[in-house]
Amino acid sequence: MRIVLVGAPGAGKGTQAKFISKHFAIPSISTGDMFRAHLASETKLGMAAKRFMDVGELVPDEVTIDIVRDRLAQPDAANGFLLDGFPRTVPQAEALSKLLAERGTPLDVVLELQVDNDEVVSRLSGRRTCSTCGRVWHLDFDPPREVGKCDVDGGELFQRDDDLPETILRRLDVYAEQTEPLVAYYRDACLLQSIAAHGALEDIAERAIEALEAAPRRT
Repeated sequence: MRIVLVGAPGAGKGTQAKFISKHFAIPSISTGDMFRAHLASETKLGMAAKRFMDVGELVPDEVTIDIVRDRLAQPDAANGFLLDGFPRTVPQAEALSKLLAERGTPLDVVLELQVDNDEVVSRLSGRRTCSTCGRVWHLDFDPPREVGKCDVDGGELFQRDDDLPETILRRLDVYAEQTEPLVAYYRDACLLQSIAAHGALEDIAERAIEALEAAPRRT
């Protein structure tokens, strides 16, 4: 099964991607993981991306799609995949569609995780990150045993700048501007399935899998 996962920051895409990829026995592929792998291996594509990242610019779509093309050509993606974090814009979606058409492997479904802005702010503003190991805790949903201390190594916990409420609201504005047109694009293509992404993680996963299994396969 070939899936794209979309949703606002804090919608739980990374968490649900794990449930979905395990259920369908397909790799969960994030753009972050792809970039890190190419950068670590100092590949030609990785170095191309690094030139832009080093000066704080967005990596051009043509470089990103080449990295996606390289990843989808790997054996573990032969029977399907879940893309998390790509595409983010309509031009990227169009490039992905062209790439998959060349391979004869069109998308089966795009799953949208819907969550309201208040819930997103609550989820993200409660996160705390260990300054030593990077482990992420949540003040409400996954608190450490000792306030302000990581259970793993005792490191001090801090709140990342992008988890501040005012920053979260700016990120949601960017999402609305850039990514909501993507949702409309996939709705028009009759690929979109949307679910409510609130409640227990297992309940969200059950709704996600039911929606995906109900979607028609496109060979």
